Amino acid sequence: MPSNILPEPDDELKRLSASLCSRIRDELADDGMMPFSRFMEMALYEPGLGYYSAGLHKLGESGDFITAPEMGPLFANCLARQVSGIAVELGRYDVLEIGAGTGQMAADLLRSLPPDGLPARYRILERSADLRQVQHDRILSAAPELADRVEWLDRPPTSDWQGVVLANEVLDALTVERFRVADDGVEQICVALKDGRFCWSNRPAPKELQQAVEHVMTSSGIEFAPGYRSEINLHLADWLDAVTCRMKQGLALFIDYGYPRREYYRAERSDGTLMCHYRHRAHDDVFFWPGLQDITAWVDFTALAEAADFHGLDVEGYASQSFFLLGCGLGRILEEHHQSEGADALEMNAQARQLTLPGMMGEKFQVMGLGRGLVAPVQGFSLQDLRYRL
Repeated sequence: MPSNILPEPDDELKRLSASLCSRIRDELADDGMMPFSRFMEMALYEPGLGYYSAGLHKLGESGDFITAPEMGPLFANCLARQVSGIAVELGRYDVLEIGAGTGQMAADLLRSLPPDGLPARYRILERSADLRQVQHDRILSAAPELADRVEWLDRPPTSDWQGVVLANEVLDALTVERFRVADDGVEQICVALKDGRFCWSNRPAPKELQQAVEHVMTSSGIEFAPGYRSEINLHLADWLDAVTCRMKQGLALFIDYGYPRREYYRAERSDGTLMCHYRHRAHDDVFFWPGLQDITAWVDFTALAEAADFHGLDVEGYASQSFFLLGCGLGRILEEHHQSEGADALEMNAQARQLTLPGMMGEKFQVMGLGRGLVAPVQGFSLQDLRYRL
């Protein structure tokens, strides 16, 4: 969608974006350009001005996009069955949710778990003070009797623990580098200024980026043609280690849109996967009112599996969201709700279609489970396991 037909923000939001742009321009003044990863970091997380840091209403009908937990409780009901299965093996356990959005999934999941199978602590790792408040209010409203189990973290746990990590639509918002393959090597795609406006500019790739692109080509058997552009996350392994290194036993579930490497870097996907979300419209102009829109990149799930292997985690399974939720018992949950009458059953059916149909979220979203010290198979992957595609 061309950015010139997107809705105009109001004057207050324009001023907010202008302040962020001024800060980016100040940093650009140092050497004339910055890596796209730095631009993305500032656009999303710059304190007080970035998309996730400025107090904007981002999720739900009046925001910019709707995530699976916002559609209703069915998604969390399914995850609760998976969490319960891990709890049987672990006994006492915690849940660590990364980037909890509005807190709806936390509230629904806690309410779905049996009283004798609740986590000792439901911990939320959240960078945004604004979203923390939204999450606190939502959980207090929806599950007041369980709110005392919830705590918020500024950084990943620093002491040993066991349990379940939940990360729904988190990996896509981690900052990425952009690269271009030129006739004489790999280039780093950067952000610069031209006539006062942000624009793209290329320079020879630093060694770390060049080696990462070469690894992608070697491991996938793909040879990029000159002019090919895409993204790569250089810090995924470090990030994964940070959030899981103190998990001595348990399961980490990552749910996001993405592909295995050989599909991610297909020749026809020659301009990468960057996508912006603004008022329920998806488009590809990352320079449209910085700070007022989400910027995401699809996930290379092969890279996630490589990072897991490097840090001593086992890939327990990889499946489409549709088959994962069915493996968790979505069908049985619907059967239980069909015994009730009227709008509740109809609403659950609507949620199920949105979550599982291929043309909606069912195939677009993928689920990867990374375990440490687990013995029993992970039930969510009982109907489909696509690890062979990684």
